[in-house]
Amino acid sequence: MAYTKSLHAAFFYKPKFSSRQNSDQASTVCSINVNHKNWSSWTTLDHPTSRRSDMLRAIEQTDHETVFRTGKFGRFGGMFVPETLVLSLNKLAAEFRFILHDPDLSASNDAELGVAMRDYVGRETPLYLATRLTDHYKNSKGEGPLIYLKREDLNHCGSHNINNAIAQAMLAKRMRRKTVVAATGAGQHGVATAAACAKLCLDCKILMGNVDMERQSSNVLLMKQLGAQVKSVEGTFKDATSEAIRTWVGDLDNSYYLAGTSVGPHPYPNMVREFQSVIGKETRKQALEKWGGKPDVIVACVGSGSNALGIFHEFLRDEDVRLIGVEAAGNGLESGNHSATLAKGEVGVYHGAMTYLLQDDEGQIIVPHSIGIGLEYPGVSPELSFLKDMGRAEFYTVTDEEALDAYTLLCRLEGIIPALEAAHALAYLEKLCPTLPSGSKVVVNCSGRGEKDVATVLQYNKNKFPN
Repeated sequence: MAYTKSLHAAFFYKPKFSSRQNSDQASTVCSINVNHKNWSSWTTLDHPTSRRSDMLRAIEQTDHETVFRTGKFGRFGGMFVPETLVLSLNKLAAEFRFILHDPDLSASNDAELGVAMRDYVGRETPLYLATRLTDHYKNSKGEGPLIYLKREDLNHCGSHNINNAIAQAMLAKRMRRKTVVAATGAGQHGVATAAACAKLCLDCKILMGNVDMERQSSNVLLMKQLGAQVKSVEGTFKDATSEAIRTWVGDLDNSYYLAGTSVGPHPYPNMVREFQSVIGKETRKQALEKWGGKPDVIVACVGSGSNALGIFHEFLRDEDVRLIGVEAAGNGLESGNHSATLAKGEVGVYHGAMTYLLQDDEGQIIVPHSIGIGLEYPGVSPELSFLKDMGRAEFYTVTDEEALDAYTLLCRLEGIIPALEAAHALAYLEKLCPTLPSGSKVVVNCSGRGEKDVATVLQYNKNKFPN
């Protein structure tokens, strides 16, 4: 097996497939190809009832205290890092577990985080019945599902990212860190982090790939206006993440790495999922108020997985609710230019955790591609990898063109401008709606606002309709 060139001992080394590894044994590897099959014993059961009950037991275990201690979702997740980082990560995990039970920093309306969510972020966000989009997908008999949008695009800073950014920034301040370090791709996490740091009087350093900075220049300007120091890194989001980790490792006592994605070593996947779970909790409450039940189907785009888990997690035990994640097929799965990690990836270790990865036969990372820059990451959440293996969530793909068309469709029918990332979820409605019973309730997580993408979409439409 060949390994990638040296990046940094932290997060990039050959593990022995345990949750911890001695730094003396570390080497500089970006990914490990693991081709073990049939890990989930429940899949061998023949009786559907037994299979479902085993699946629910496995899901229950992902919320058990041991998960908060180890970060393991079945075979996925963990803490694949040198010993030099273990202490810092364990301190962070302990602080995270503490605040989950701290009434002064909770999501309740009268606590610090709850007040910020309500008065600063602007929660709760609407669950909006998209009537014209619903009509668009009706069949010739006038039948079809009802389509609702969870309007995360209406949050402060224009995306779901602020939910996690403000919570982690509060955690950083509580831990008496002076500087927050973050990586961003599309820039939405960067803007949210910069805003949270400005509010809480924290220094902010944002790492961003030079390719992404050119494509998302408006968000770069916003980050700078909010007081962040924005540093260009050669490459894209995955390269910016690696550099952000290096920066954090260089000053563990004073800096805090604020992850925006549900990837990386424990406790980051748990933390990001937990802080984003407000999306699903509100959705359940709003669905009960609007039609007295639950959604039949929930659809979300999948890059690394933060917005998908944010809305999925509340409904994991509701087996009558379908959970559908939509990955980026880019120029087509057969082209090799895509970001469909769950569709085409293999199990390996990257950025400190075991998960599905886009990698070649020698374990080298394959550069991802998507028109939705926030979906360009070669890995995915360990928890989503777990849900895929269990069969609890379904995962499909849409191409760049399908996402671009869905962006324009929502603009024209509802006057709502979605981010191109969220447009991937919207694009899947074209295939999903004809398969559903009339009157089914479909909730799509509209995870971000799309002004940042308008130039890309207008150029695409100009080329598609030159006259």
